[in-house]
Amino acid sequence: MDALDQITATLALTMGLAWASGINLYATLLTLGFLANTGNIVLPPNLQIVADPMVMVAAGVMYFIEFFADKVPGVDTGWDTIHTFIRIPAGAMLAAGAVGDLNPAVQLAAAILGGSLAAGTHATKAGTRVLINTSPEPFSNWIASVSEDIAVIGGVWACINHPVLFLFALALFIALMIWLLPQIWGGVKKVFRWLINLFYSESSPPGLNPPQ
Repeated sequence: MDALDQITATLALTMGLAWASGINLYATLLTLGFLANTGNIVLPPNLQIVADPMVMVAAGVMYFIEFFADKVPGVDTGWDTIHTFIRIPAGAMLAAGAVGDLNPAVQLAAAILGGSLAAGTHATKAGTRVLINTSPEPFSNWIASVSEDIAVIGGVWACINHPVLFLFALALFIALMIWLLPQIWGGVKKVFRWLINLFYSESSPPGLNPPQ
């Protein structure tokens, strides 16, 4: 039973950090570092660096910037675009580090799964934000951003303290994400098609039709 519990805890931590990184990497690092420094978790050797004060200060500064950038319509989409190249690799690295000192094949498998999960959550967040930005008021952005931060902090805590419950919730989230992503992508294409047509109609001479 102890071996099964250990496998469950490791799997929950691995996938939990990857999932959270795809939504808000800096909140994930801060939460993990805080829990480690307060004695609520013993980090695997490859993850202990996230509890270093220098790493936490850097994560805190970036979280402070993201906290405001993530709440401005349009700016949040630009921020998400840039972080496509940050959140996904970081999710893979955290997932690999969370499995501990196992053989390289296990670490590579964790990195592949973690990177894929981080990519999925990042795509879901970024696509949803594009659709939310079609609303003229900023309150929906604020609500979405705060909800994401709460979900990340709560998710990291849950994957450590209630791994079985977290894995069950994660399975439901993945199923929902698989169904939702095609709908989001269809909506995103419509938004960008509308923007292209709007820009083309304003900048092109009269009589020319916008590209389809």
